[in-house]
Amino acid sequence: MLESTFNFPNQTAFYKGKVRDVYTIEDKWMVMFVSDRISAFDVVLPRPILYKGQVLNQIAAIMLDATKDIVPNWVKSVPLPSATVGLKCETFPVEMVVRGNLTGHAWRTYKSGQRVLCGVTMPDGLKENDYFPAPIITPTTKAHEGHDEDISREEIIASGLVSEAEYVQLEKYTLALFQRGRELAAKRGLILVDTKYEFGKIGDTIYLIDEIHTPDSSRFFYAEGYEAKQKAGEAQKQLSKEFVREWLMENGFQGKDGQQVPEMTDAFVESVSNRYIELFENITGQTFKKEEVTPADAEKKIIETLKSL
Repeated sequence: MLESTFNFPNQTAFYKGKVRDVYTIEDKWMVMFVSDRISAFDVVLPRPILYKGQVLNQIAAIMLDATKDIVPNWVKSVPLPSATVGLKCETFPVEMVVRGNLTGHAWRTYKSGQRVLCGVTMPDGLKENDYFPAPIITPTTKAHEGHDEDISREEIIASGLVSEAEYVQLEKYTLALFQRGRELAAKRGLILVDTKYEFGKIGDTIYLIDEIHTPDSSRFFYAEGYEAKQKAGEAQKQLSKEFVREWLMENGFQGKDGQQVPEMTDAFVESVSNRYIELFENITGQTFKKEEVTPADAEKKIIETLKSL
């Protein structure tokens, strides 16, 4: 699915994100379709990745269910391969990024000579992909359009984006979720390297929202061979969207003004699809089943689900 065009009974709002199409029903429920669109550097790339939406939605459903004892989440039903129905929450305007290893954006910052990221000091003497002494939280603002921006804990609280009491709770949830994510990944021979969590609230109750531990929100290394590769200074074998970013950078694109997205060949698109399916099977231990649903059947199923809530 590249995009959806539904109009559900009692629909009160619609939002099209970089990857998701979100319908609000009666200002109480949300219907989230995860499309096959793919974004990098906060830019939606021109070609969809087949089955990507199904992969993301189904991994998120499994991982949200596996962490609901830590923090309640928004999910009420997963009626379709690429769609979830759940609670509409008031979203906190920050994303809680947590990092266990020095890689990606953190490594690019570190390599430039900087040692502070989002107000957190990173120790000297680390190599790319090394473990931090303890996981660090490097939050970002949550942008509806354009780029998310790095922000510190102190700036978030001082600006009133999140109250201090609520932010302290978000930090606790974030670290507990990351620990659970690492434990789940380790059972599958993987290392959860970094990820992000988003939260919302209804009244005074905080909920985990959106997706967790998917290749769009997380980075995984294979545990086997990790230590040997670190000692040899070799790149880690990973399962994440980072290889898409690396391919774009190699072809002169980082989402900056005036840059053009390089041509996405059929072979490249297929390779990305295969990588998403590979992650699904590795992180869940389940065989991926490609499913097709017509728009008419999808609409019918969603309406039935909403009536049952």
